[in-house]
Amino acid sequence: MAVFRRCAPRRTEHTRVLHAPPRVLYDVVAAPGRWPAVLGPVVHARARHRTAHRTGCEVWAREDGGITTWRGTLTADPARHYLGFRWEAGALPVPVAGSWYFRPLPGDRTEVVLRHRFPPGDGPRTDHGRVRRILERRGREQLDALAKIAALAAAGPPAPVLAFTDTFPVPGTAADCYDFVRRADRWAERLPHVVRSTTTGLHPQVDAVELDTAGDGGLVRRTRAVRVCHDSGWIAHKELVTARPVIAHTALWTFTGAPHGTLVTVDHTVLLDPAAVPGAFGHRASPRDVRAGIHRTLRHAAFAVLAGVHPPPRPPRTAKAS
Repeated sequence: MAVFRRCAPRRTEHTRVLHAPPRVLYDVVAAPGRWPAVLGPVVHARARHRTAHRTGCEVWAREDGGITTWRGTLTADPARHYLGFRWEAGALPVPVAGSWYFRPLPGDRTEVVLRHRFPPGDGPRTDHGRVRRILERRGREQLDALAKIAALAAAGPPAPVLAFTDTFPVPGTAADCYDFVRRADRWAERLPHVVRSTTTGLHPQVDAVELDTAGDGGLVRRTRAVRVCHDSGWIAHKELVTARPVIAHTALWTFTGAPHGTLVTVDHTVLLDPAAVPGAFGHRASPRDVRAGIHRTLRHAAFAVLAGVHPPPRPPRTAKAS
């Protein structure tokens, strides 16, 4: 990052006033695990290492019909509602640094300030005008996403971002269980509820998945997703088509060896539209009923996939929701 010291950086700034408390918006941006659910292009974001105030991140995102990846560092200051970042060159041809600041305003409003700075380039690919246009577009998209979160939070309860975790004891090795979930292209042969399954490679370790699944009464539903199947043994899944009241759904599958098989843990993050809840659950459904109903559906779907492992898994040993 010494390049910032050798030449005067270019700068961009985006601001917007949103009707939500600073902490609600800060918590979304400061948690990379939530980015795939709230930021449309992001497929997966993970913390590679973490200290009290710094997090090393790796991000996969869709762009121009393909997948881009990059790494960087987040520096958090929760007391000030401030988040700094530095991204290595990757998705962009130059490194980019910047910050988020969430300034409280009267009436539970927040002024969101997003700043970028980057070195001027010296060639066609690193032209500062091109980099600026990309950052301007991404800045608008990110503020639009936060505006959606603010609107959904105002429409609650329930809260718009939900998280659930289930752990399934499964026979077989962790490598075998990982391979079974990874090979979604063979699910139509292995799972009775899957009518058709196809995968298309988008990037090393990243696939687009399309499934036709049979539900109650023989109704066939088509789903599309993007997945990062990492060589270290985890699979990140992002649905591209969801059913209301769910706006976005992501899942992280991890596989841990155990004395009598494997523990498969599935962490779900859901973005929910509270205004659509009555149409899906009825006007008398409580926030707890809604959370339980969504969790039950997701748990059943994961269990149905793992049922293809023989013998099938036992019901989830642990389950928690937030």
